[in-house]
Amino acid sequence: MKRLIAAALAAGSLVAGSSAAQVALKPETPNLLFWSAEQQARWYPAMETVYQTRPIAAGDRVRALPLAGRTLDPVFTHAGRTWTVDEYMATYRVSGLLVIRDGRVLLEKYGLGRRPQDRWTSFSVAKSVTAILVGAAIQDGRIKSLQTPVTDILPELRGSAYDGVTLRQLLMMSSGVRWSEDYSDPNSDVAKGPTEGVKLAQGQPGLNPVVAYMRTLPRAHAPGTMFNYNTGETDLVGILLARAVGMGLADYASEKIWKPYGMEMEGAWVTDPGGLERGGCCISMTLRDYGRVGQFVLDEGVIDGHPVLPPGWALEATSKQIENGQAGYGYFWWMQPNGAYQATGIFGQSITTFREDRIIIVVNSAWPKSGGPDLRDGRTALINALRQAAIAPAP
Repeated sequence: MKRLIAAALAAGSLVAGSSAAQVALKPETPNLLFWSAEQQARWYPAMETVYQTRPIAAGDRVRALPLAGRTLDPVFTHAGRTWTVDEYMATYRVSGLLVIRDGRVLLEKYGLGRRPQDRWTSFSVAKSVTAILVGAAIQDGRIKSLQTPVTDILPELRGSAYDGVTLRQLLMMSSGVRWSEDYSDPNSDVAKGPTEGVKLAQGQPGLNPVVAYMRTLPRAHAPGTMFNYNTGETDLVGILLARAVGMGLADYASEKIWKPYGMEMEGAWVTDPGGLERGGCCISMTLRDYGRVGQFVLDEGVIDGHPVLPPGWALEATSKQIENGQAGYGYFWWMQPNGAYQATGIFGQSITTFREDRIIIVVNSAWPKSGGPDLRDGRTALINALRQAAIAPAP
């Protein structure tokens, strides 16, 4: 494990990077990229005690996730050794593991002192939820289409490199606007953007700091031609969405998903320095509610016969739309070599869905580093083992 930790890279997918991207309740709050294991275990379930958040209200009805007639306990190999599920959870600091097939729970386990009613932060899994809400806004007629120019909804970006960029290109991480996502470089956009944005927005009432910074960036590629992971733009999509629907993302998520679909508990969504929910980071919910998000998308956004998303949206969003040097990227969803589509966040958060098998696997963790091949490969080995156990005939 020491070798695994040492090899783990501080790379990943944190939106707008540093702790300045959200507003801490206490000025001495350390950068969330460098929380200790004890701080992770204490604060990941309680982000509303660390940062400013907005609640995602749940309704009176809870959608059932009944138990299946069997449970899973696979043994698998990874990194030259054999693992049980419990050994993996302890070694990789997993707080919650959930496997659902055909809407029924095959496995539900907790660690790090977490209880079923405890929430856990999502980091960039929030991006995929934002993409769902974009689809809902199109279905509601609040956004005309994916081809809508960004500047039609955010006119503050006119005259910037975002002229001619469409909403679809933002969702594909292919705006062509230059962006540096290097967490180790204090001069990278991801590191300095939040602070610089606040400075740029001063004296300009109503100008969000994210918009203020993003409109200063130059063009690097033609729109739609190059994938470039740009965490600032995921927050930009959140701002655009809030503008289009006339309410904050937390309220819209409550209206379109939490209440009608039957989430079991109120969620919490971290806000940016401008007071808007961050489109790319830090929704908190229970383990089972993460599973319900996966089931909602797998069922193509239909609630009790009512389509929340446009026809085909869920399939399109979770299918490859652009090459990204890996298995492909959809609309804030990652494609996986094993055929799954995945919502992914740093420090070990994921919702992995095998569409044809109708299997959803949720992993919530507190990895010692934000990411890295060894950590991701270990999770993939676990997920593949759980999938194989789920599709195997019952004994």
